Amino acid sequence: QVQLVESGGGLVQAGGSLRLSCTDSGIFFSLRSMGWYRQAPGKQRELVASIDAGGNTNYGDFVKGRFTASRDNAKKTVYLQMNSLKPEDTAVYFCWNSANVWGQGTQVTVSA
Repeated sequence: QVQLVESGGGLVQAGGSLRLSCTDSGIFFSLRSMGWYRQAPGKQRELVASIDAGGNTNYGDFVKGRFTASRDNAKKTVYLQMNSLKPEDTAVYFCWNSANVWGQGTQVTVSA
């Protein structure tokens, strides 16, 4: 099975930015759809962004143009650039691939 490892989370003030990274050790990375999901305590996991093998992206409605997903197949990495962060963005952010493998998650905390 492949392994997904997220990085880039942390504590930022409202209005700040973070860039999350997810590396996928699987050999089929370039053929996979990738996704970012988030989950706050007491809430269901929700889609933040996805990007398919052709680079097409899809975003959760709450993003409102603030987030951008991208991928670098040479590095086997997917990114999530998060701008204009809000306190309600606070959650654990998880990477996912279309082999249904989940990363361990990285904490994003946005202070008011």
